[in-house]
Amino acid sequence: MADLPSWIVAVIAAIYPGFTPAPPYVYDGYIEGDYVYAAAAASGRIDQITVTEGQEVAAGALLFALEDGQAKASLRSAEAQLAQAQAELENLSTGSREAETEVIRASLRQARVAYDIAQTRLDRAKALLAKGATTQAAVDDGQAAVDEAAASVANFEAQLKVAELPARAAQRVAAEAGVEAARAQVDLAQSNLEDRQVRAPQAGRVDKVYFDAGEVAATGVPVVALLPPGDLTALFFVPESERADLQSGDVVQLRCDGCPIDLTAKITRMASDPQYTPPILYTREQRGRLVYRVEADVIEPKGVLPGQPITVDAASAVGK
Repeated sequence: MADLPSWIVAVIAAIYPGFTPAPPYVYDGYIEGDYVYAAAAASGRIDQITVTEGQEVAAGALLFALEDGQAKASLRSAEAQLAQAQAELENLSTGSREAETEVIRASLRQARVAYDIAQTRLDRAKALLAKGATTQAAVDDGQAAVDEAAASVANFEAQLKVAELPARAAQRVAAEAGVEAARAQVDLAQSNLEDRQVRAPQAGRVDKVYFDAGEVAATGVPVVALLPPGDLTALFFVPESERADLQSGDVVQLRCDGCPIDLTAKITRMASDPQYTPPILYTREQRGRLVYRVEADVIEPKGVLPGQPITVDAASAVGK
């Protein structure tokens, strides 16, 4: 419209009072909030919502909590499995239990006593045989009893040695791996339990609460929307003929009803692809124009609200 002859503009202004073409580098736009959406990592029924819309919350504040009975049970089960795995590893590291070892020691003592008795009887039989008071068969029976008692002693000595030894290396490695796996399950169960409570990732104002207590929230579905302080963006659309005069980092002036007179924003992003109309038409003259979307972070956005219409004046940035 700025390319129309001045007499045509005058005629249009006479027919439509208040109609004037927009000055160069002045654009209509609106404020958008950079919201943070709090959602649960797993689905579940909401047990409580601890915030209300409009409330200011600090970073780490509890926003809502899901029912956690099943998560607590899973944690207890994982902790029990860890205790069992640790006990098995300790048993392999120290050998058999003391009670089992003591039984083997007692059996060994009995076997040694039996061996001594058998040896004494054998010696007596040999002495009697030398005097002709007994037979060779009696000596042979005594020798057999000694051999049997000696074998019993050797057997219990071997059992005691094995009982007092720690487990083989391969068994220890397997047991240690079992402990690590059980510990990982405890960590996972603890993390799942903590995830039932969703806290504010940063300070801000509660803009919207989408669910009530008792409702089921699906995984990743926002339950609370937060607006961090200062995270406001000015969105506006620049015609093709003026886009090349602006660049990221330029500071533009903002005007709106009730806003401070020194309100500014810094351009952070300029779309590379054009569009023929903005998503919302603020003035008739913008219709049909080839425009580019521009985003600018509002500097010290006091008194500015998301959705608020604004006028962007970039003339000072172009003339710098």
